Amino acid sequence: MTSAASRPGWPDQWREKAKPAPRRQPLSRERIVEAALRIVDTEGMDALSMRRVGQELGTGAASLYAHVGSKEELVELVLDLAYAEIELEPADPAQWQEQIKRLLRRSRQVLLSHRDLAKAAVVANVPVTPHAMDIAEAMLGMLRAGGLDAQTASYGVDLLGLYTTATAYEASTRGGGNTEEFTGRIRDYFATIPVERYPLITSMAVSLTRNVGEERFEFGLDILVAGLARQAPEQAR
Repeated sequence: MTSAASRPGWPDQWREKAKPAPRRQPLSRERIVEAALRIVDTEGMDALSMRRVGQELGTGAASLYAHVGSKEELVELVLDLAYAEIELEPADPAQWQEQIKRLLRRSRQVLLSHRDLAKAAVVANVPVTPHAMDIAEAMLGMLRAGGLDAQTASYGVDLLGLYTTATAYEASTRGGGNTEEFTGRIRDYFATIPVERYPLITSMAVSLTRNVGEERFEFGLDILVAGLARQAPEQAR
């Protein structure tokens, strides 16, 4: 019987080769922002910090500042990355009202798809980043195509943007749009308040707490767009 030392060695192709350590990807603004958005998606806006992003990327927070100047700038970039998901279309005078509604629906759904990112959108209500400005430019084009003058279109973009981000933020605080439990609690509370002091609230509790899909958002959207359309010259309506 041969000893272990005298046995022939395994053929080289059978030997387990030591795997080289994976090369660490260099830091970049793009990687930092993508990591930050992942954190928002999984943990929420309150968890987002430079330190947390550094942990996600396997580095220290200090190294991020070579690419992103501050947490505030990072939040703007994260929001802009999400806005890049919103599909835009060229303005069509024949259907500008439906185009505006489609754009706002897409915007709201994108915000809701990223947990409570709408919180950042409410704060950053003036578009200053590229994709945010792309959306504003598209909306202005639609409103102008509908015959609205420059000032009315400017107020309109502001109003519609605030409505969309505010309703998205409200929905995100109630479970991303699943508000049945919340409205149920409100309805139960309304049943306990004095009827003689609040006769309308108590008698209208079911209507006030109605929660059917996107009905409430669509109601407001119809009212706002119809109101803006009335500001256009008669021949442009």
